[in-house]
Amino acid sequence: MRVAKCWPDSTDEKTAPMLSFFTRRLIYGVLILLGVNLATFFLFFTVNTPDDMARLNIGGKRVTQELINKWKAERGYDKPLYYNEEKQGSESITETIFWERSVSLFSLNFGRADSESAGNIGNEVKSRMWVSLQMALPLFILQVIASTAFALMLVMFRNTRLDFWGVVSCVVMLSISSLFYIIVGQVLFSRVFKLAPISGYAPGLDVFKFLLLPICLSLVARLGTEARLYRAMFLEEIGRDYVRTARAKGLSEVKVLFGHVLRNALIPIITSAGAYLPYVFMGSLVFESFFGLPGLGAYVIEAITKQDFAIVRTMVFLGSALYIATYVAVDVAYTWADPRIRLA
Repeated sequence: MRVAKCWPDSTDEKTAPMLSFFTRRLIYGVLILLGVNLATFFLFFTVNTPDDMARLNIGGKRVTQELINKWKAERGYDKPLYYNEEKQGSESITETIFWERSVSLFSLNFGRADSESAGNIGNEVKSRMWVSLQMALPLFILQVIASTAFALMLVMFRNTRLDFWGVVSCVVMLSISSLFYIIVGQVLFSRVFKLAPISGYAPGLDVFKFLLLPICLSLVARLGTEARLYRAMFLEEIGRDYVRTARAKGLSEVKVLFGHVLRNALIPIITSAGAYLPYVFMGSLVFESFFGLPGLGAYVIEAITKQDFAIVRTMVFLGSALYIATYVAVDVAYTWADPRIRLA
């Protein structure tokens, strides 16, 4: 009688570590979000009571207890914080501020904003996220390409005047505040040369003329920091043994830089670019506010100005979730950049 020997499938060997990796990351992410949620809830509802929040939102000198109670009842803040003794069963937990304003965030039920005219937070997030993506996604792609190309050019002409003045330009660009770029850019390109609108937003194809100036200015504002960082990474790689071996085989400097140095420096580049990726979805606070773009960044600024804590809590939660998802995506991208890395 012959016995067939079953060898493990290579697909299963690759799938099992990947599933284990994503399971661990999912557990870590839920625990981190839970901790952030608890800390945020404690800060907003323990340090500042619902009565304090009502006084801040109602405003004025003569705020009666009747107005406070009405404001809390309209927004569900008249319920107990953690445990409702008047209810029985599961309702003793679900009919609380903690459940409705903190736990419900995990189901993406953001509820109503605290301000009178702010409306439903979920609807605002959906509409404003698209505006933020229209600006931040092209900016993210152009930022990585421009910074990498500029850094490679400086490394190719290292120890020359071009490299020296390129580094000086990077230091100057990263030393200047984003507000300076915005103010100077609006004056020059909007008021003097009239090449782009100074602020505003329009849907459809007209959106390009409103997004062109903020994208270009934001690109220049971040170019110095990113290009200088990437240049340092490339210079570290260019002194390694495999680069000297490639040159000894007769490869040109261009092939060495793009075929070897760039490929081996992708890990730190992915890490640096990944740290900026959440801003693609959350929007730029400064640029959206100054250019009048109705994105998530401007939404946060408006909420802070109006002291709308419901919106701030929601954006803190979304920001934490996006950071966790981003670093999972960065770990996956590592396996593409370096075949030696495994999700195990």
